[in-house]
Formats: sequence, C-alpha cells, structure tokens
Amino acid sequence: MKFSYAWLATYVDLPALFPVKGETGATSPAAGELANQLTSVGLSVEGIEPAAAGTEAADAVLDVEVTSNRPDCMNHLGLAREIAVKRGTTLRPPVFSFTESLSPNGPRASVKIDDPEGCPRFTARIIRGVKIGPSPEWLVRRLEAIGSRSINNVVDATNFCLWECGQPIHAYDLATVPGGEIHVRRARAGEKVVTLDGKERELDPEVLVIADRSRAIGLAGIMGGLDTEVTKRTTDVLLECAHFDRRRIRIGAKRLGMHTDASHRFERGADFAICDEASRRCAAL
Repeated sequence: MKFSYAWLATYVDLPALFPVKGETGATSPAAGELANQLTSVGLSVEGIEPAAAGTEAADAVLDVEVTSNRPDCMNHLGLAREIAVKRGTTLRPPVFSFTESLSPNGPRASVKIDDPEGCPRFTARIIRGVKIGPSPEWLVRRLEAIGSRSINNVVDATNFCLWECGQPIHAYDLATVPGGEIHVRRARAGEKVVTLDGKERELDPEVLVIADRSRAIGLAGIMGGLDTEVTKRTTDVLLECAHFDRRRIRIGAKRLGMHTDASHRFERGADFAICDEASRRCAAL
C-alpha cells in the first residue's frame, strides 16, 4: 500500500527530505529513518520510491505492508497516528468547516435500510450548485503521488478522503436518483447493474446493493453504478458515507469476482464511528 511522505507530513512533524544536496526523496536519510520506525512497530516498509513525475519534488512514496488486522492504518491519518506515537510527537488531524443549511431547498434525500445487519449505518448529504471540473493542483498532486488517477473535483474529493481517513465515500448525481430515494437491500435474483467500470453484473440475494425506488444503482461497499455517476452535467450531488458488514461485503465481492479500494477496507473492518465526520470532511472539500 502506497503512502506519500509529504502527505503524512501534513499530520505529523517529519524531517525535511533533502538535508543533503543531490538526494532524491527516495534516497533521503529521513525517508529511510521513517521506514525503519514503521517497520519496528509491525508496519513493514517494503520499499521507498520516487514520487510520480509532476508531483511534489520534496516527496517520496513508501510501500507499506499493512496487515489485514490493521485496517486503521490503511490511510495516511492512521499511519501518521502510529508515527506520532513512535516519535513521541503530536498528531495534527485536519481542521475544516463549512456552512450546512438547516432548511434545505429543493429535492431532499431519504434513506431506507432493509438489511440493517448488512448496513448498520448510512449517512447522506446533498451538496447543491456544484460545478464539475478539474481538482486544484494540490489535490491532484496528493492522489497522483500514490498512483491514483485524478478524475474530477467531486470524485477526487471522495478518493482523497478514502486515502486520508480510510472511509470509502461515494457520490451520486442526485438528478439520476428518482425522488432522492436511497434503499439499501439485498439484490433480487437475476437483477443486473452496470458498474462504473462499464461491466454489467448479474446479481443474486447474497449481494448487498444500493437501489433507488425500483432498481439497483450500485454495489454496496464495492463499486457504484454507471447510471448515477457524477458527470460534467451534474449540479447536485448526493454523498453516501456508510458502514457495511465486513462478511456481507466479502461474500458479494467474491461472488462477483471484484476487488476494489472500498471492498478491501470494508472486508477488513472500517471504522463504524467515522461515517459522519468523513462525510463532513468530503463535503467541506
């Protein structure tokens, strides 16, 4: 799993990567020292690579083996927490704010959970008046440093939060969800959905889905559907930030032969308590 040294340094004090002229981030003693410290606490660093071309010059990428019993460290903030403890310094969680309307205008969203065992928690927020376009340069640098492709400002914000705090988040074009109704249920036998990768998936009742009034529109905890994706025409976004049962996601992903960043985290146990905070963070971005 790839982690950016510069990204980690936004949450915890780390030495500069270039104390000696002519070094690259990957050969800096500071990066090597951090790798040794992480390895000593059971987070083995398998390699240190230069950051991708076009990203921050003062950066290096650490390839960390995060074992399945440490889902809390499958993100930059979680890894920074371990570093802060090891180095005896202070963790700096992100500080953010935004204005949330108490009297929303226009269409609202509603959520009905038909399988509370498979989905014990689901949060939804609507963000109106969104203009889809490129992400700011700093956000593109963060994602590209760890090999994640920039798509647009909304999708990039969800991916940034995934890699910052470990919580998968999905954005829907609200206009494509009739009445803003979200249902979390088991798939019907033979039900089909076209996922974001353009593939049609045939489902069965072992698979947990996100649905609108009548049809599945995404695979819960695995991948969203193509019909509700955020595009250049999107103006209102419905933001999903939920917690899904690890066993149910594992069964669904195995039956469909899929493995995604989201399913990887849910199968190992995402943080139940972080949903609302992660949703707020993404909305602020």
